Amino acid sequence: MKVEVKKIDATRRELKFQISKDRVSKKLEEIYVDIGKEAKIKGFRPGKAPRHLIESNYSKLAQEETLKKIIPEVYREAVENEKLAPIDLPEIEDVSFKDGTVSFTAKLDIKPDVKIKDYKGIPIQKKSSAVTEEEIAKTFEFFKKGQGKEKELTIDDEFARGLGYVGLDDFKNSLKRQMEVDKDRQNRLDVENQVVEYLLKNAQLSVPQTAVKKQVDYRLSENRRHFEQHGQKKEDIDKKLDEMRKDLEAVSEKDVKVYFILDKIAELENISVTENENAFHKVMGFLLKEAKWEGEK
Repeated sequence: MKVEVKKIDATRRELKFQISKDRVSKKLEEIYVDIGKEAKIKGFRPGKAPRHLIESNYSKLAQEETLKKIIPEVYREAVENEKLAPIDLPEIEDVSFKDGTVSFTAKLDIKPDVKIKDYKGIPIQKKSSAVTEEEIAKTFEFFKKGQGKEKELTIDDEFARGLGYVGLDDFKNSLKRQMEVDKDRQNRLDVENQVVEYLLKNAQLSVPQTAVKKQVDYRLSENRRHFEQHGQKKEDIDKKLDEMRKDLEAVSEKDVKVYFILDKIAELENISVTENENAFHKVMGFLLKEAKWEGEK
């Protein structure tokens, strides 16, 4: 097998394969043996037909099956020999089965080379989850104005009992606890965003554009499905998706960058992620343990 590797850019490679007659012939022979066991040829029981009849009746199928078997096989060998780390299935082009040899081209994206330093001790500013009287008062105002009535509601014991609480203080305490839970959840997201922004600022990598495109296409597809379910017209949907594409490209590129940065950190720190685990949360958990936490504000 002969393989020529061409570097298209920092994360894309083109592999040109030329597979020898000997190897193709051996694989073809294996395929004909398998076909011969099941071949239905008039006058012969399965597995008893002579080879020349099997070849004349099933040559096209044999070539197709040979390509299906030999292309993935030699591709895997080349990837291993060249020490490449593909991030997705390759694009297979220019397949040729001629004069007993097979040739084809494989284009693939590989993991980017990520340079990241000082990811231990990331400065984190934790916001307080405490709920102030002012915030509760603002929520009460929302209750008053959100009823759609001309006359504003009076937030008192009677109002609280109508919602299933003993009185106003009971309602107020329950509301405060709910608001604290919501703030705590938002603060957790804020902490993760601080880590993500730090990593993006302090990492160097080339982003595989096909990975970004795949993310964009997936998100556009999900949005299209959502719009269709809500009965929107095709021309309106197309217009909305065109307007969304640029923003989705920026968001998707950021997500792909973060994925590869965290993947690199997992590699550097020997963090293994099982099939049932979330890689983002596992590596994020490590970074938060190692972070430099500052006082609440």
